[in-house]
Amino acid sequence: MPEFLLILLRSITAFIVLLILTRIMGKKQLSHLTFFDYVVGITVGSIAATMSIDKNIHISDGLIALGLWGIFPIIMGFLGLKSRKFLELTDGKPAILIKSGKVLEETMKKNQLAIDELMKLLREEGIFKIEDVEMAILETNGELSVMKKSDLEPITPRLLGLKVQMEHAPSLLIVDGHILDKNLTILGYSNNWLQNEIQKHGAKSTNEVFLAQIDANGNLFVDLYSKKQNEEI
Repeated sequence: MPEFLLILLRSITAFIVLLILTRIMGKKQLSHLTFFDYVVGITVGSIAATMSIDKNIHISDGLIALGLWGIFPIIMGFLGLKSRKFLELTDGKPAILIKSGKVLEETMKKNQLAIDELMKLLREEGIFKIEDVEMAILETNGELSVMKKSDLEPITPRLLGLKVQMEHAPSLLIVDGHILDKNLTILGYSNNWLQNEIQKHGAKSTNEVFLAQIDANGNLFVDLYSKKQNEEI
């Protein structure tokens, strides 16, 4: 077999296996990965790349290695759900860096975090003064969770004792000229009502509607297809 066909075949195989592994291993965002997850991801990628171009490695050996490195995190994740101690062993545990406006130096040293790095993380949260922080926790993925002091929290209707109307998320009723019957039924609207409403917005039928969305107050937003304009002068 020609060399380029062999590399093509090995690359396609590695790609398919990687795709299957990523679907099985879950949907964690990159920013939510722990250090262990990050290392596993790099290792799996390295194995797949080596398997694609290194002819000295049998493709079966590469597949076995990929399978093992893909299964290990799944097994460890399952064990972590069963045992909190095991989860702390693999993922670590959060660490309190600031408490009542005071930096905990010993915790900073244990996590090998310099004060400049701490200030950078605080600035990313919109905080420039340590004394404004009630508590700051370094999460297992390296992100900083911050709770401001009570007198610095933004005012909300709940704090003022005001009652607000609960709203549901806006729902689509028409997309690309097609009525979403399920959404219409769930919200308790009829097809006749929808037809009357879109006519008020200048549409003769749903075929002229690109998008229709309704909010919690029953207000309907209708976006019609743009009419084709004659470009000839």
